[in-house]
Amino acid sequence: MVNEQPIATTPSLSVVIPVFNDWDNLDHCLAALARQTNAPNFEVIVVDDGSDFPIPGQLLNWSDSYPLTIVRQPHTGISSARNTGVRIAKAPVFVFVDADCRAQANCLAALEAAINKSLALSSFQLRLVGDCSTLSGRTEELRLATLQEHFVQRDGSIRYLNTAGFAIRRTNVDIERGLFDPAVLRGEDTLLLVQLIQSGQAPLFVPDAVVEHTVPQALTKSLRKCFRSAYLEAGTYEIIAASGFKIRISHPERIQLLQSMWKASSDCSIRRLPWFILVFSQALQRLISVGHSWLTRPAWMRRSPQPIL
Repeated sequence: MVNEQPIATTPSLSVVIPVFNDWDNLDHCLAALARQTNAPNFEVIVVDDGSDFPIPGQLLNWSDSYPLTIVRQPHTGISSARNTGVRIAKAPVFVFVDADCRAQANCLAALEAAINKSLALSSFQLRLVGDCSTLSGRTEELRLATLQEHFVQRDGSIRYLNTAGFAIRRTNVDIERGLFDPAVLRGEDTLLLVQLIQSGQAPLFVPDAVVEHTVPQALTKSLRKCFRSAYLEAGTYEIIAASGFKIRISHPERIQLLQSMWKASSDCSIRRLPWFILVFSQALQRLISVGHSWLTRPAWMRRSPQPIL
């Protein structure tokens, strides 16, 4: 099923949004795009990745605010859904956001300015923030702010990629093959980051193009989602490690990040509790990753005794 509105002129940006059973968040995401100020001409492509029910009819009303294309595919994963969106997109620049994201009012205008100013660069990482009105949101804000500050390089590029807010020029994408590895269930953005860095094209960080990433308000639900992602991402990190590229941070870097987070948590808008939640969740994520690596080893490797030194 495809619902497509005619486009009077070729858009400057194609915003691609994959969705799976997340209609309420998608409604907020589409509403945020309708509130863009001084935005370039853009289209929005929603790819329904085999949700249990078709997109609610009222969401189609957002086509009054911008050209909106909706396509439904069998449930094959978020990477496949984004690749489907790329094949439909018409603009010279693809912008990826998730259904649980809300672009701030000046986001697309700031992104366009950065794209036009940096003609030699191929990809752009938007700045991600959390909703500080909830505990889960403050935890996400602390995590995102610290990571982005840590990975920004002196030349303005960033060794961090999150498809909650990421853009890339069409000329750097194999449209038919797709941008993301459909076999990777989670961490596909990290795998793409490795490929970009290896080709000398790390994304440019665009701090004025802001996207709010919402997380479940219930802390237990948020942690459960985080742990599930950690398990699925572990396989992706093993693929990256097998390529010989080092993407994981070292233990000294991890300690440095925790120290930076502790300092940032003194801000009255964050407070200390999110820091403890992050330490707890990251420790469990690391255990999940190590456990996944051990379980996926060949049986003979798991049985082999460690050498005595």
